Amino acid sequence: MSGKQASAQAGKGDVPVADRADAIRNVAVVGPAGSGKTTLVETLLVSAGVLSRAGSVVEGTTVCDFDDAEQRQQRSTGLALAPLMHDGVKINLLDTPGYADFVGELRAGLRAADCALFVIAANEGVDEPTRSLWRECAEVGMPRVVVISKLDHARADYDGVVLQAQAAFGDKVVPVYLREGDQLVGLLSDDHAHDTQRGALIEAVIEESEDETLMERFLGGEDVDKALLLEDLERAVAQGSFHPVLPVDSSNGVGATELLDLIVSGFPSPLEHTTPEVFTPEGKSGPAISCDADGPLVAEVVKTTSDPYVGRVSLVRVFSGTILPDATVHVSGHFSSFFGTPGDAASVGGHEDHDEDERIGSLSMPLGKTQRTCDKVVAGDICAIGRLTRAETGDTLSDKESPLVLKPWSMPEPLLPLAIEARAKADEDKLGQGLQRLAAEDPTLRIEHNAETHQIVLWCMGEAHADVVLDRLEHRHGAGVDQVELRVPLRETFGSSATAKGRHVKQSGGHGQYAVCDITVEPLPEGGGFEFVDKVVGGAVPRQFIPSVEKGVRAQMEKGVAAGYPVVDIKVTLTDGKAHSVDSSDMAFQTAGALALREAAASAKVSMLEPVDEIGVLVPDDLVGTVMSDLSGRRGRVLGSEPVGGDRTLVRAEVPQTEIIRYSIDLRAFSHGAASFTRSFARYEPMPDHLAAKYRD
Repeated sequence: MSGKQASAQAGKGDVPVADRADAIRNVAVVGPAGSGKTTLVETLLVSAGVLSRAGSVVEGTTVCDFDDAEQRQQRSTGLALAPLMHDGVKINLLDTPGYADFVGELRAGLRAADCALFVIAANEGVDEPTRSLWRECAEVGMPRVVVISKLDHARADYDGVVLQAQAAFGDKVVPVYLREGDQLVGLLSDDHAHDTQRGALIEAVIEESEDETLMERFLGGEDVDKALLLEDLERAVAQGSFHPVLPVDSSNGVGATELLDLIVSGFPSPLEHTTPEVFTPEGKSGPAISCDADGPLVAEVVKTTSDPYVGRVSLVRVFSGTILPDATVHVSGHFSSFFGTPGDAASVGGHEDHDEDERIGSLSMPLGKTQRTCDKVVAGDICAIGRLTRAETGDTLSDKESPLVLKPWSMPEPLLPLAIEARAKADEDKLGQGLQRLAAEDPTLRIEHNAETHQIVLWCMGEAHADVVLDRLEHRHGAGVDQVELRVPLRETFGSSATAKGRHVKQSGGHGQYAVCDITVEPLPEGGGFEFVDKVVGGAVPRQFIPSVEKGVRAQMEKGVAAGYPVVDIKVTLTDGKAHSVDSSDMAFQTAGALALREAAASAKVSMLEPVDEIGVLVPDDLVGTVMSDLSGRRGRVLGSEPVGGDRTLVRAEVPQTEIIRYSIDLRAFSHGAASFTRSFARYEPMPDHLAAKYRD
C-alpha cells in the first residue's frame, strides 16, 4: 500500500478509519436550500461505493433519504456527517443546512471543516441567499470549490451560472472542466480543443503562482509544465485564493470522481488548517496546539442531539490528541467568557458555564441513522461520542489533568422573540428539562425567563427556527406549549406633580393598625431613578417609621400604579403624618406609604414609557430608501447611514421595541433575504397616549 492507503483503510462500502491527519479531508457542503447539496453527498457516496445508488439502503441504513418526519426535518435544518474513502484518503462530508434560520448549524459545519464544496444549482443561479453563504465562507477563510448541480434540469444553464458566479464572487472562480455530453474534459489536459477556456484557466492559475517569471514565459509562448500548473492550482485552492468550478450531474454521476480527485489533491488536510484559539478555563491564553495525534487532547462539540431513548450524542471534531473509548475527559463550556452575559453572569441565554470531568461512551462514525464503532479517533478526524451528559454544542473536551478551552465560533444573534406557556400541568413538569436539552443542542436558541413580564421567551433565528424548536419541544421532549402574545416590559412615571394622603387605620380588637402619611410626588428627568426625601417636622411620623414609608412606596413602585408596570424617575417627599402610640407599626406605615403613592397617581398624569432599541440594518444600496421608509412607519428615528462596501449600506435608527417584535421576519421578506440587522437597548421613552391607553387598567 502507499502511505495514504496505509493510514486510511476501508473496504468497498465501509466507513473508513484514519490514523493520520494527512489522510483526512473535512469538507463542508454549502449551498442555499434546494441547490442539491444532499443529492450531491449521495452521489459522492455512490461513487465511493458507500451506497449502491443515491438514496439507497446499505446494510439497512439510509444515508440521506430519511423516512420519517423527524429525520426529514433534521436533513433540512441540521448538520449531517457522511464519511467515505477515495484514493486512500478519508473524506468527511458535512452536509450543512441552506436556510438562513439555521446559519448556526452552517457555522458549526464550517468550524469542523477545513474546506468546502459550494453548491449552486444550474437552474437557479446566484441569488442573495447564495451570496450570503459565500460571505459566511469568506469570513472564516474557507477554501472553496464551486460545484454546479442539477445539470439535468430543463432550465439548467451551466455557462450562464458560471458567468453569474464570476460576476458575484470574482474572476478567481474559474472552470477546470468542460461538460461535453456525458463526459467531462479537463482544461489542464493536453487536449487543446478548447484553447480559449484553457488559456483563461492557465492565466488564472499562473497569477497565483509563487514563480513570478511564469506569466511572462507563458505569454511568450512557452509551454508550461502541467505538473507545475497542478501544483500551483492546488496551492491556490488550499489558500482560498482560487475557486475551481466543476459540473456534477447527480442523475448519472458524471463529475463525481473528478470532484473526489480534486478534494484529495487540491483541498488542505487538517495539518494545513489553522486551529482555533486556546485558553485555560480561567480565561488565560493557553498553549499553542497543532494537529498532532500525540499532542494534548483538544476537541470540540460541533453538534449535539438528544433522544429520549438513545440519550445525548455529541458530534466532535478533534483538533489535537487522540480520543479513546471509555476515557475520562474534561468538559468546558464558557460562552459568557467570550460572548458576554445578557442577564445572568453565569450563563448566556440558557447556556450555563460549566466545568466537569466526564467519562465518554463509545466512539463511532455516524452514517445516516447508524453509528459504526471505532477504537480511536485521531487529531483531524470527526466522530460521534455517546453518554456525554453535560456537553453542549460549542464545548471543549480536553485532558482532565490540563483542561483547555477553545474559543467558540461566532454565534448569530437570535432576533425573533417567541413567548410560550405550558399547555397543561403535565407539560409544565417537562418544559424545564426540554428547554435545557434544546439549549444544549442549539447555541442559536436563547431562552429568557423574564422576571418583569413573568414570561418564558424563546429568542429564535426566524419562523422556521421557531417551528423546529416548538416541534422538538413537543414531539422529542414531550412538552406541549402554546404561543402567547409577547409582553414588552414597559415602565410608568408621573407626568405631573401630585400630593396625597395614605391612611391605613384598622381596629378589630386588641392591637389595631394605625398609620397616616402625607406625600408629594414629582417627576424626575429620564434616568433620574428614585429619590425619597424626609421633611417631617415635630415628630408627626416617628423616626423609626420613616424608612417604613419609603419601603412601602418602593414596593408599590414595583407593582405599578396604572397598568402594573414598574414606576421610575420620581421624587417622593414625606411632608407630614400621624401615628398612634400603641397601634402604629412598621407594616402599618409600609401599607400607608403604598396607599399614598396610589392616591397620588389617581390625581396626576401617569405616563407610560416604552423601551427603545438602537438598530443597525445592513442592506443593499438599492433598498436603503425602502428600509428607511419602513423604519419611519414603525415610529423609528433614522440616525444616519454609511456605506460599508460591497454595494451595501448600514442604516442606523432608534425604534420602539413594540414595533420590531417581528422585524426579523418582515425585513427578510421585503429584502428577499438580502438585509440583516442588529439591536441593542438604548433607553425608555414616553409612549404616545393613544397607544398607551390599551395597556392601562
